[in-house]
Amino acid sequence: MASPLQPLSSSSGMGTFHCHHSSAPYPKVGREVVLSPEPGEYIKEKLETTNETSYVFDALKENEDVRDESDLNIGEHMVLDKDIDEEEYCDVDSEEEEIVLVQAAPLVRTINMLQGCRSVDEFERLNKINEGAYGVVYRARDKKTGEIVALKKLKLEKEREGFPMTSLREINVLLSVHHPCVMEVKEVVVGSSFNDIFMVMEYMEHDLKGLMETIRYPFSQSDVKCLMLQLFQGVMHLHDNWVIHRDLKTSNLLYNNRGKLKICDFGLARQCGSPLKTYTNMVVTLWYRAPELLLGCKQYSTAVDMWSLGCIMAEILTREPLFKGVNELDQLDKIFKVLGTPNKTIWPDFLKLPGVRIKFTKQPFNKLREKFPPTAFVAKTPLSEEGFDLLSRLLTYDPQKRITAEEALQHKWFKEFPFPKMKELMPTYLSRSDGGRRSSSIGPLVELRKRELCQAEVGVSGLFG
Repeated sequence: MASPLQPLSSSSGMGTFHCHHSSAPYPKVGREVVLSPEPGEYIKEKLETTNETSYVFDALKENEDVRDESDLNIGEHMVLDKDIDEEEYCDVDSEEEEIVLVQAAPLVRTINMLQGCRSVDEFERLNKINEGAYGVVYRARDKKTGEIVALKKLKLEKEREGFPMTSLREINVLLSVHHPCVMEVKEVVVGSSFNDIFMVMEYMEHDLKGLMETIRYPFSQSDVKCLMLQLFQGVMHLHDNWVIHRDLKTSNLLYNNRGKLKICDFGLARQCGSPLKTYTNMVVTLWYRAPELLLGCKQYSTAVDMWSLGCIMAEILTREPLFKGVNELDQLDKIFKVLGTPNKTIWPDFLKLPGVRIKFTKQPFNKLREKFPPTAFVAKTPLSEEGFDLLSRLLTYDPQKRITAEEALQHKWFKEFPFPKMKELMPTYLSRSDGGRRSSSIGPLVELRKRELCQAEVGVSGLFG
């Protein structure tokens, strides 16, 4: 297992490339590490070796609740010479090396791994298959090999002063974590300018959410077990490498016609460690967000992903999201109506969370079983006792008691009949993206996420954050 303090990039073997659009000398004051600036946390200062004015981050600022640099800002940007751990940020008085934290200069774009990249012109773009908050995805063909790939164009229009943090983090994670159930980045290619940056990834015919909205019949129990096994395997690998995905949902799971499932979209992924650090709670799409996040917790770990997996398992079984709140309060209300209102007996830290000051309607009973009746009742989606036990342990209120991915893989549900189907025997479906867009949901969930992204962009925290 990787050290919790080891930067992800240490295993990626990436070099450094500087793309200069100006002849102005780049400041050489120690080692340059560029962070996304926070209001009120930087001062104006002339650097010795340049005539340009830069903003120098006040790394010595003390006794202030500074928001974690990983917090969701789609306008964030970063220039990296070398990834360092957060503990180094304050080490500006080191005798060995001076670290200067600066805002990226508008005319200088620096990013690892761009040197020697192929041109995007070496790929034939066949059709657009998806568009998300962080980029457009095309189905494309490598002209050299003939291979069909997915080409993700990163959105840089808001990044006049550097490379977007979300894209940088996604590339960093995907180049550092290799697993059959995690989407692989084959390479990074560039367009006519370094404003046009693309990730080349394996082509997958479907996203799970779009697929479930279009197929006529639901997945069988054996199918569901096959999908959940792959999902647990991928998430276990992430957690073993100290990575929290922080946005697991059915639309971020890709499925191909060979029965393989892969986790994608790592724009919110974060490296975690021990002891726990403070992060933003404005992560994870609302319907899949753990109750501790909804209640304002900012010190969390891999358990937030496991709650999301419980929501995903329920959605695969029913083809309907389990908790469809319209805002954070409504989301909590819907969770409490199904699982019962939590208390300090089942969740000792419950009363310590900021959100408990809100008076919620008391619902003392767990009604989850009503939505997933035993196998004997076939009018609704059936779920055996062992299957219900796994679902219940994923949707456990107390994150300390919530099942881990490793434990889930050993659960008895996967060992009882019907057994998980082999990937080679999984059903295949006609791919709509072969000739058009991949099916996607433009609905209330998308609008909710857009609103949250806008809130995060201007520094607005969650309901209780």
